[in-house]
Amino acid sequence: MRTLIKDLKEQEITTISGWATNIRDTKYMIFVILKDRSGKIQVSIDKKEQPDLAAKLDGILSSSILSFTGKMVYSEYVKDGGKEFLPTQIEVLSKSEALPLDETADLDTRLNYRWIDLRSEKNNLMLKVQAAFVEGMRSFLIKEDFTEIHTPKLIATASESGSEVFEVKYFDRKAYLAQSPQFYKQMAIASGLERVFEIAPAFRAENSNTNRHATEFTSFDLEFAYIDSYEDVMNMEEDLLIAGLLNVKNLYGDKIKELFNSDVIIPKKPFPRIKLQDLYQELNKRYGYEIPEHDIGDMNAEAEKLTSRYAMEEYNSEFIFVTGYSKTKRAFYHMRKNDIPEGFDLIWRGTEITTGAQREHRYEILKKQAEEKGLGKDVEFYLEFFKYGCPPHGGFAIGIDRLTMLLLGITSIKEEMFIFRGPSRLTP
Repeated sequence: MRTLIKDLKEQEITTISGWATNIRDTKYMIFVILKDRSGKIQVSIDKKEQPDLAAKLDGILSSSILSFTGKMVYSEYVKDGGKEFLPTQIEVLSKSEALPLDETADLDTRLNYRWIDLRSEKNNLMLKVQAAFVEGMRSFLIKEDFTEIHTPKLIATASESGSEVFEVKYFDRKAYLAQSPQFYKQMAIASGLERVFEIAPAFRAENSNTNRHATEFTSFDLEFAYIDSYEDVMNMEEDLLIAGLLNVKNLYGDKIKELFNSDVIIPKKPFPRIKLQDLYQELNKRYGYEIPEHDIGDMNAEAEKLTSRYAMEEYNSEFIFVTGYSKTKRAFYHMRKNDIPEGFDLIWRGTEITTGAQREHRYEILKKQAEEKGLGKDVEFYLEFFKYGCPPHGGFAIGIDRLTMLLLGITSIKEEMFIFRGPSRLTP
């Protein structure tokens, strides 16, 4: 029966198994640093007293999988809490060849051997942090009476922009990989579920090679009904993110500070909110920034960074909602008031993490807005959802890879994702 390293008890005979992260062979001793999912421990073999055990490690390289039976003792000569494992048996479960990369390897090499790269303590923690973030947000929504759904990723028409979809052969016709579950989230609202969310892959055929874009990523989407305005949607996102961050801080806050030198800051409600036109004026007045003509009515990466700077200086907040985007820059299904979309972006640590809105639920208006965008025929099936009654509703989506990247202060989403997909990378 295997025992995790964190559960070892002094002088108790037991078996531990894991990666040999380091093997040091001296004149009289062999020292193995063994790692499992719970931690590390030094395993010590006396070559004179245990020649048979020492022989089993002859030619064994670091990263091999080893199993030791013996007992844990405390030693004043051992670092990391003074725990030392003294084995009486050794089993080599899997031999490793010499590793093709080390800590100095460039990013492309690391991505080529991602399964090895992920073995580092930092990368293990990174994925655990992401899981804790998702767990905190999911638990919050379950308590708020949301239902988790699973929508199709093979669809008959684009859910956002037809220029950014992956086309696939689907028997005798074309299909597309879903850019988002937007249409089906709203179908769930029309079906009477009222509150739904999904955590699933999304696909964007963007030939982007930035530090925050990927062609496949994991999206955390939610939609809920009977709202009074998009303010309700922003309020919900505040509570959702606070729940996720609290779970991360409680589980891994100290370790994140140790390995990433990043603080898990729990924001206070309400997050500051500013209209886009007012923001333009502030950025110009404070930093001399003028939004480029082609970006008017929207944001760009430079504006997002300055917006975070403004939020910290003016409100001492890492988060800020921006509202009042141009209808030409927003999806056709966003509700409009005075011809302005009733939606928002949420900026965090210099990057947009969310686009959200109140949706247009009235069939005739929605149909007209779709036709404005030249999408009438393409979204006929979607418009059907609203012919037979649909309550007012809204929602948003968060890319959890980008969220984790920003939380830990990682510079590129390639380093944060379990497996990165971009225009030039389709393996491993």
